[in-house]
Amino acid sequence: MKFWIVAGAAAVSLGLAFAAGHDIHAQLLGQTSEQATVDPSMTMPPGYRDWPLISVAAVGPPLNDLRAKLGNDIAMSDLRQATIPYRDGAIIARLAWKQTTDDQTSNAFRLQAQQVGLSADAIAKLLSQSFVAGGATNVQFMVKDSNKYASTGGWGFAQFTNGKPDAIVQQRCFACHEPAKATDFVFTHYSP
Repeated sequence: MKFWIVAGAAAVSLGLAFAAGHDIHAQLLGQTSEQATVDPSMTMPPGYRDWPLISVAAVGPPLNDLRAKLGNDIAMSDLRQATIPYRDGAIIARLAWKQTTDDQTSNAFRLQAQQVGLSADAIAKLLSQSFVAGGATNVQFMVKDSNKYASTGGWGFAQFTNGKPDAIVQQRCFACHEPAKATDFVFTHYSP
């Protein structure tokens, strides 16, 4: 049963993660690199890798990645207390890695599946849908500053690949988050 928790969480979170694949969305929206802008004041916040976990997600083809959402103290407080709108200073980070398999992990899943009596077909299906984090793809941030980013719901957006800022379209990111207006444009939900 424990194996299905991982697979189930990945499937459920797929719906939460669809909006973060900015390159695909740019193609769908017909946007070009000429429309890209970078906010030079956006930097990777120091210590963000030590922030608490908000949630995880998995995205299927063609991205095939795993994602972790982290929040700074303000974001975590707002998430836990369901504070809407989020307070200025809230930052949500999204880290992404390519999905890959790992022999050690697969062997552990296989052994546990055998111990609970799963059939060979069920074990094969389990292992075909089991992934671990591989190479990092990028890090994205949402930064709440209701004055500076008033035209995009009070949120600034940034993406970094290999520690360097990517040209990313503020309006393009916002367009993906716009359907989540009722939750202050944040579609990630806190998973305690």
